Amino acid sequence: MAEKQGAIVKKGHEEGLKMATSLLEEFGLPLGLLALANVIEVGFVRATGYMWIVQEKKVEHDFKMISKLVGYSCDINGYIEKKRIKKLFGVKAKEFMMWPPVSEIKVDEAAPGKIHFKSLAGITKTFPVEAFALGQ
Repeated sequence: MAEKQGAIVKKGHEEGLKMATSLLEEFGLPLGLLALANVIEVGFVRATGYMWIVQEKKVEHDFKMISKLVGYSCDINGYIEKKRIKKLFGVKAKEFMMWPPVSEIKVDEAAPGKIHFKSLAGITKTFPVEAFALGQ
């Protein structure tokens, strides 16, 4: 794939998880934002911000502080930049009985402590950043 050209790639759970966490930290995103398990590969293209994560199976994580169930696909990708992941694929949040895909995640610089999740349908939900701290 052309978008993966020039990528830094880490294989295996420990190295991949370490890279995913360091990317979140570098770009000012909460460290617990991506609940991952059995990571196979993580890649990042610094020139474009394109990143991807491959894990063995889907993962569902309950962010208890906000009572929100989030599903992470085997394949997750998007473009990461300062305080934002856009064109996100592979992440869904349960809303009532539906699982709408999350297309963008953005930490609000104007309202510190808030993070916004935008779905493909244009619906935006706002939560406290601390709900996505590592270990939540």
